[in-house]
Amino acid sequence: MRNEWETVLLVLCVLIGDANNLLLQQQETSSTAQMISGDVFFEIIDPMELEYTYRLRPAKDFGAPFDSTFHMKNVPLVPVKPKFGCSALRNAHQIDGNVAFIERGECSFKVKTVVAARAGARAVIITDTTVANEDYFIEMIDDDPDEDVNIPAAFLMGKNGVMIVETLRKLKLTHALINMPVNLTFIPVHKVNQPPWLDW
Repeated sequence: MRNEWETVLLVLCVLIGDANNLLLQQQETSSTAQMISGDVFFEIIDPMELEYTYRLRPAKDFGAPFDSTFHMKNVPLVPVKPKFGCSALRNAHQIDGNVAFIERGECSFKVKTVVAARAGARAVIITDTTVANEDYFIEMIDDDPDEDVNIPAAFLMGKNGVMIVETLRKLKLTHALINMPVNLTFIPVHKVNQPPWLDW
């Protein structure tokens, strides 16, 4: 039969265990919130090979915000033609009403966003497919204060961009289907369905 001290000790152990679990949950939630820190997330829902959650860095001082009024489900993410998106798009009919996927290079981020907006894009994702830059987020800034752009624009880390471009090419697909944005605020980091080729 347990004496009083054993009972007290057992109760304390249970309470400490519960407190540790609560602390761990709070740390996971706060680390997810810290990870987000102004960034935006989207998920690819098709093709299956790309079904992960991806992190975006919104343009610093141009374009519309990714706020509560901006939400898209089952929308095509369409690589533009030509791939740098610096001049009129040959596949504007596919871009219209969808998200333009543009590779970095040859002109500014803002010019790419303006060109995509003229083709009817609802948002722009720009990525760097240069191997030297594939592990970095690049800050997209406004280099032409005279031209307004009214759609959101964001930068996707190059490793993700390379995988998306290569997978769509390999599968002979003209687009991927995405949901954007995805709210990760209350999801622990280890439960985020991140791409296996990337550590956040």
